[in-house]
Amino acid sequence: MRLSTWQSLNVEYDAQHTLWVTLNQPEKRNALSALMIDELTRLAKELSVCSETKAVVLRGEGSIFCAGGDLAWMQEQIHADRPTRIKEATKLANMLLAWNTLPQPLIAQVHGGAYGGGAGLCCICDVAIATSDTRFGFTETKLGLIPATIGPYVIARLGEGAARRVFMSARLFNAKEAVTLGLIAKAVPEGELSEAVAAELAPYQHTVPEAVAAAKALARSLGPVIDSQVINSTIERLADTWETESAKEAIERFFSREN
Repeated sequence: MRLSTWQSLNVEYDAQHTLWVTLNQPEKRNALSALMIDELTRLAKELSVCSETKAVVLRGEGSIFCAGGDLAWMQEQIHADRPTRIKEATKLANMLLAWNTLPQPLIAQVHGGAYGGGAGLCCICDVAIATSDTRFGFTETKLGLIPATIGPYVIARLGEGAARRVFMSARLFNAKEAVTLGLIAKAVPEGELSEAVAAELAPYQHTVPEAVAAAKALARSLGPVIDSQVINSTIERLADTWETESAKEAIERFFSREN
């Protein structure tokens, strides 16, 4: 596979035809910036037509897998108008859709923390494996917002009942509870994470990629519907919450504490 050059990602292809995608902005805790969203979208498009890639692993550089939305991006949304907010939310939604519909099996190698959009990334992966000390949380409501664009994937992964235990409270929870909820498949000690991911990858060396892609598409078609109507609804709902005074005040309070 011929690889493009990336600024926010580190992308490596190994001899087993596995693509290793590393979120590579550790100074920002691998938060989903506009740049990273754009590059993830472009990479997914490249992968969608790459028949030789047997599997993809998504991981994060530094101390944390992904902290969610980039703070600078959120600050920009405070002062943006509704069309701009919808445009930016649409970019995020399109990125999530592109990775959710990736033909290759997608495995998340998670460590440190996965919050907000980071937890959402776990849900678009076919399998997520985390270190046992990883923390998770859908933290949007602390800022007066809602986990909107990731919502369809969270519900598809957890089911409504399990999702409602963590979807609205913004509370953090550990890897053991994440396994119980169905957010991740397993939690392992830090020193065993690479081995656990390798074990998940191994069976795909003996499968036909076209059949794997077809089976994955079938599974999606039999699950909850995530189409343009559902996605557009989540974008509109997010835009609605951005416009509330409570969200503006909560976000401003958050940044005043950060600065």
